[in-house]
Amino acid sequence: MKIITVIGSGLIGRSWAMVFASGGYSVKLYDNQPGQAANAITAIKKQMMELQEVGMLRGQLSATQQLALLSSHDNLQQALQGAFFVQECVFEDLEVKQNVFRDVERLVGEDVILSSSTSCLVPSAVFSLVQNRSRCLVSHPVNPPLYVKLVELVPHPDTVAAIMNRTHSLMNEVGQVPVRLRKEIDGFALNRVQAAIIAESWRLVQDGIISVQDIDLVMSEGLGVRYAFIGPMETMHLNAPEGLGDYMKRYGEGIQRVLRSFGPVTDFFAEDAKSVVSEMCELIPNDERHLSARQERRDRLLMGLAQLKKDS
Repeated sequence: MKIITVIGSGLIGRSWAMVFASGGYSVKLYDNQPGQAANAITAIKKQMMELQEVGMLRGQLSATQQLALLSSHDNLQQALQGAFFVQECVFEDLEVKQNVFRDVERLVGEDVILSSSTSCLVPSAVFSLVQNRSRCLVSHPVNPPLYVKLVELVPHPDTVAAIMNRTHSLMNEVGQVPVRLRKEIDGFALNRVQAAIIAESWRLVQDGIISVQDIDLVMSEGLGVRYAFIGPMETMHLNAPEGLGDYMKRYGEGIQRVLRSFGPVTDFFAEDAKSVVSEMCELIPNDERHLSARQERRDRLLMGLAQLKKDS
């Protein structure tokens, strides 16, 4: 049985454990807080059973079979024993991640792949204390990774092609959708695109052009509908009689004109930015009850969309 070690038993760690177990891998879930990994498996069991009841459990194995593949660990050395792949999921703190991989490298062989779930720290920083960086990369999932399958694979400057290929194959095997970045860049690909959308959406609200509710509808009922199945490049390619080159001949100058009107980087902390936050909180109050309800709604809708994409 091939073993994967997941380090960190929070939301992302639990999701990764479920993804790998759904692919038939034995998963050792480690947390340095005693009892936390065991508690995480209890939460995973509840979630797996609920997914099985509604026919949305991933993989070919039953919930009981997948749960049998999971084990909890408080001892790092025991958790790493026999693993060929290590997925780190601790909180987004550079020094903590650096120290985790320094400790992990001392306890595993040279052929074990070391992967980080970081969403904004580049591999050259995360793995700076690792001696053999040729087997290191970032595997950045989208939250929640159980329902949104994209994984960005970001190499360290020293990462060899074979490691990228093996990780790409693993992610495909467990039902994720991996994309490769050819080199590291701040924010990777997804968060850079997301930052551009966030910045202009915020600016349009802050400048009194549109409301919070309506800018969200621009995405959820407009761009997001087609982007759920095809990306911006294909969208342009299909929106002109002769493809992408023709599209740019028709609309390229207009796009450049709009881009030049964007102005400086949006200040999310300016005094008038508070009105944007207030408007959002009027729509969805920022207390635990309201946020949890909307998060559950989000996950339910994403689960349905994932099934639709699979069926189509």
